[in-house]
Amino acid sequence: MYCQATRHRRIRMLTGIAFAFTACCAHASDWIVSGNDGKYQRVEGRDTYPADPRPDTLTLLDASHFPPNVTVEVEVENGIQGPPQAVAITPDASLAFVGAPTRYDRDAKKLLMDSFVQIVDMRASPPAVTRLDIGSHPQGIAIDRSGRLALVACVDGSVVVLGIDGNHAAIVDTLKIAKKRLAGVSFTHDGRHALVALRDEQGVAVLDVTQGHVTDSGMRLSSGVAPYTVDVSSDGKWAVVSDVGLAGLPSYEGKLAGDADTVTLIDVSHEPFRAVQHVSVPSLPEGVAISPDGKWIGVQAMDGSNLTPDNPGRHARGKVVLFAIRNGQAAKVAEVPGGEAAQGIVFTADSKYLIVQFNVEKQLALYAVDGGHLHDTGTRIALTGGPSSLRTTPR
Repeated sequence: MYCQATRHRRIRMLTGIAFAFTACCAHASDWIVSGNDGKYQRVEGRDTYPADPRPDTLTLLDASHFPPNVTVEVEVENGIQGPPQAVAITPDASLAFVGAPTRYDRDAKKLLMDSFVQIVDMRASPPAVTRLDIGSHPQGIAIDRSGRLALVACVDGSVVVLGIDGNHAAIVDTLKIAKKRLAGVSFTHDGRHALVALRDEQGVAVLDVTQGHVTDSGMRLSSGVAPYTVDVSSDGKWAVVSDVGLAGLPSYEGKLAGDADTVTLIDVSHEPFRAVQHVSVPSLPEGVAISPDGKWIGVQAMDGSNLTPDNPGRHARGKVVLFAIRNGQAAKVAEVPGGEAAQGIVFTADSKYLIVQFNVEKQLALYAVDGGHLHDTGTRIALTGGPSSLRTTPR
């Protein structure tokens, strides 16, 4: 059982005083959660930690119509360090999960890692935030389509398995699948497997899931350098992994100037799964998403916008890149300007829009996908903190 949090948190209701849970569960809704870091600010490629930061928050969006509607904002603890998949939400939007942040110790001038997951009960009025200690610092979080199972990938190479029962969550198992850091994690559409990015040891681990019991299959899939975020299509055919390159390796020594990195396309339509293609993308593909219909891949790449002005690879803005999946291969069809050192990216449920986290600008940006054309709609959703993790309900 998870412990009760003792600290009260401020909750803002943005569409009325009472958040109607029945509305939250409406089948027509397309629920998306954004974790936002109020403690951190990137200034021209440099990490800064303001002395009087704003609170971290979790924002709930309904993207079933355009533009998406911000429904609730809850004060939580969130962080930018790690893959932008450190939040998750159950299929009925009754519970949201948020990974613990890294905190900046001003005296020691270093980051400290917490080892808990926060569970946000959206049924409560106002939503209630509690903590579950999982023994290691969380990275990616995924929930299956049944809403009864969650996986948390951790920095110590473990995957923590959480059982979900109503508004409760409990640890049911911990799998040690690597010696070093893990990153993103996603279930396959049928819920029979999960893919976990082996950030430091390279490749993607395939987990087996049988009636809530999770085991390491021993199967490993090829990836580029430092696999990071993982997404799976709703048609049961494809998975995609972003590979953030040398910049994603621990304590990498040397100067990087915005080299190209890769995204890996994986065929999950039959077993054994196989990586079938590695495609080149601009540097640091922080976020990657595959459309629910399995036709498109969206990539949010920093493209040097995370670098300092004295670096020759510096660009003011990153890139949003669109690939079409045709005849079992990914082909680039569009590339447009993105944000500065942006983070997560997801498709809306109808596969018509991409939502991108503009971290420095503290905004969510909306891009339209229309027959292979990609354009910035100009629509922005303002947030109180820099958005750093983004997830849809399981699809």
